[in-house]
Amino acid sequence: MKKNRNFAGLPGVVAGKKDTGAKVGKGKTFPYAWITGVCLLLMPVFGFSQSIFDRFEAMDDVTTVVVNQNMFKLFSRIQADDPEAVAFMDMVKSLKNLKVFTTEDKDISEEMRSTMDGYIKKEDLEELMRVKDKESNVKFYIRPGKDADHVSELLMFVSGIKDVDVNGRKFETVLLSLTGDIDLNKISLLTQKMNLPSELGEAGGK
Repeated sequence: MKKNRNFAGLPGVVAGKKDTGAKVGKGKTFPYAWITGVCLLLMPVFGFSQSIFDRFEAMDDVTTVVVNQNMFKLFSRIQADDPEAVAFMDMVKSLKNLKVFTTEDKDISEEMRSTMDGYIKKEDLEELMRVKDKESNVKFYIRPGKDADHVSELLMFVSGIKDVDVNGRKFETVLLSLTGDIDLNKISLLTQKMNLPSELGEAGGK
């Protein structure tokens, strides 16, 4: 069965803090949770651009999150008083597409790796950095942007082994694609507010 990722990390939905809502239009205030729900309902209406990775979305053992440019624009129109939330709104205005695919299936993980390797060679993406520890391997690839702090595409691939029970372990793989005018210095803010894999924040420490 296909899983849906938790969007509890979206603006205003912060653990331990009261949801104060957001102002839309002429002084009208709506709860952030309500706005998030509407956004998720509208996602199929806006439609998404196709990419080489989209076939993973149809696989039952893959958890998928897709956010397109229209959705990012909707986020940016939400009014907020919190400085961090304001910075987030300003950042997402320049983003186009976000796609996150996660699986614990070993065969699909290898297929993701192979597809990513082929895409990197075809599109001539540059390696930004690699991080390896006892639990996972994280790789970042980029398409250069307007200056050293900006990229037009960021690709992240996380592979590792996660303990799931006493009898064995499962592979957990994450493939993330982000396009737009991406400020690497603000990547950690995107990770925080949208509940994305924490490894993405490491791209800002290039």
